[in-house]
Amino acid sequence: MDNREILIRFKDGTIDSRRAIALLRNNLPERSEPTRLRPPHPTAASAPVAIEEEPPFGPDGWAVIGMAGRYPQACDLDAFWLRVLEPRETRPDPPKRRGTAGDSVPGHFIEHVDEFDPEFFGLTGEQAAMMDPQERLFLEVAWETLEGAGYTGARLDALIAADGEPRSVGVYAAISSADYAALVLQDQADDSGAPLANGHWRLPNRLSALLDLRGPSHSVDTAESSFLTAVHQALDALRSGECAAALVGAVDLRLHPSRQAPDSGEGVGAVLLKPLAAARADGDTVHAVIRSSAVVHQGRHDLPAVQERLVRRSRAATGIATADITLRETAHSVARCVGDAGAATGIAALTRTVLQLRNAALAPDAPGARAVPWAPNTTADGTPLPRRASVTVRGSGGLCAQLVVEENADRGRPGAARSTDGQEEELVLLSAPTPQHLVVTARRFAAWAAARHDAAQPGPELADMARELRTGRGAMACRLAVTVRDTTQLAAALRAFATDPGAGSGPVRSIDLRTGQTVSPLIGELPETRDYVTALWQGRRYEQLTRLWLCGVDVTAVAPPRTPVLPVPTSTLIRRPLWCGPGPERDR
Repeated sequence: MDNREILIRFKDGTIDSRRAIALLRNNLPERSEPTRLRPPHPTAASAPVAIEEEPPFGPDGWAVIGMAGRYPQACDLDAFWLRVLEPRETRPDPPKRRGTAGDSVPGHFIEHVDEFDPEFFGLTGEQAAMMDPQERLFLEVAWETLEGAGYTGARLDALIAADGEPRSVGVYAAISSADYAALVLQDQADDSGAPLANGHWRLPNRLSALLDLRGPSHSVDTAESSFLTAVHQALDALRSGECAAALVGAVDLRLHPSRQAPDSGEGVGAVLLKPLAAARADGDTVHAVIRSSAVVHQGRHDLPAVQERLVRRSRAATGIATADITLRETAHSVARCVGDAGAATGIAALTRTVLQLRNAALAPDAPGARAVPWAPNTTADGTPLPRRASVTVRGSGGLCAQLVVEENADRGRPGAARSTDGQEEELVLLSAPTPQHLVVTARRFAAWAAARHDAAQPGPELADMARELRTGRGAMACRLAVTVRDTTQLAAALRAFATDPGAGSGPVRSIDLRTGQTVSPLIGELPETRDYVTALWQGRRYEQLTRLWLCGVDVTAVAPPRTPVLPVPTSTLIRRPLWCGPGPERDR
């Protein structure tokens, strides 16, 4: 059997990865010792490059280390989880003035799709009004995903591709509709309006440009299977070393009356993926593990034959038996929560699966635990196995995609609740793009810190929280610093600042670097400064660090990036209605 036939059989699922590797090795010329793929030595450019011996699929899989989303009757994933637990399907009336063909047509719609926070992303209101609301929601959810995973600061800089490029995050956006453009064209029939920014390429490209992400960046449209197809492509990029992490998202809004019907659905969501071994080494929160992916077109075959072929491909890479898949999520099963969500069907199905996997593994008395009828998986002899699920979606054009997902077997999490009273002082740093954003973010942290000692919602101790804000968050233009001894002091200080940010008294010190009155010193870019700031952190020189922080130096970037990710509140968005012409929620 030659190499071509071996690869064809592997792609068809006839043989699994281990068998294919063994056959390929038998066809290699004899070697004195095993070698691995590595760049040729600079002085021996003509030397042959060895063949990679790793399996074509990662042996451990890929970790879901961050996720966020908004769905019908669910403004966040906590609300979506309650929708998952809802025993019956609900289809409320559409939001007011949504522009439906008939006002009484029920459906699965997201509220307030016209609202956006342009200033947070450095945009003007006029620029935002010309953007498709799908792009705007995608930006917000993508940011929430990255920030929730702890990757908007020093950790983001530490994501390095195989070629040495930092901030190596691929962005894959699943989208297949453009209702906003059609609505704007109707409103501007006389051609008097400005041209609308349009094109599906804008979703991933704008995010990559705004956040300086340097991995692959492109959109995917295979109808309902768009998101799972995008995940399949993202895993290929992670496997080949094109990027160190991949943000994969999807969005579908039914803004035009022609696409609204009783079964209409909407959704926007995203996940952040990393190789599992790297995620565990870096201390990431692993919500679930994707073991394999497969994509096939049905061609002229009927659907059952396609499904069988899809199953063979997705199982061949991992050796997982069909009997070990104890949950099967499909477009039909998730429709109860989101309806016919188009390109967002896959992200809704995967999110629903991950939430079930994550909550089924919680102890019954654990915080946030809910009743999930999903018994642990075992082999015939009683050996425990992780709970496993398949997520399968077929697109209208015949392209079918499937993921095999399993629970995280290593669920130990850092940052268990401990008393912080009487410990050493800690320097807490917060930043935001505008003074208003800094105030609302401080208010959110004050409320979180005040509830910190609630036994039902344990959180990290003060030192761990302060470290997370240094390693997981970026440095923005409006900043504050406060040195406190416990979370009670932190809550009081931030609450006082949020109530009267211009008081100029109290432990909180703040600055707006956009005014130009304070210029970041050039020494902030020097390696010697980095060493100096590192020494200040080690010596707990908080006064000097506060002065540098308020002077414009990014003192957060010197913190070691490989520290456990801890759950802390995300930034607060200040959303307002923005629409090019009459909007679905306008004039409420």
